[in-house]
Amino acid sequence: MKFLVTGYLPDDYAPSAQDEEIGRAMHALNTEMEAAGALFFAGGLYPPSHAKTLRAQPNGKVLITDGPYTESKEHIGGLLILEAADMEAALEWARKGAIAGKGNVEVRQIFFHEG
Repeated sequence: MKFLVTGYLPDDYAPSAQDEEIGRAMHALNTEMEAAGALFFAGGLYPPSHAKTLRAQPNGKVLITDGPYTESKEHIGGLLILEAADMEAALEWARKGAIAGKGNVEVRQIFFHEG
């Protein structure tokens, strides 16, 4: 089973202000997950100001606008795709991620069929 783990950052988050302790903790966790065979993919995201939103229109066209679709006080700052036996196993990794990153994390099972 694969799980999407998203980490949330405050909307005014500045990556240059991230302290080195968080960077080291996240790197150590990624290394641990990789060694355990749980890490499928990990990546950070540019801030929402770099985002584009696409909205299907009734006429069959697509409207493209700058920024996120919804206004929020926080945004997705990064994501992991984990390989885990079940939700409980994914939650164990996510707990470590919340502690390492000192922030909020969401876990969702990915619904797709391989092959």
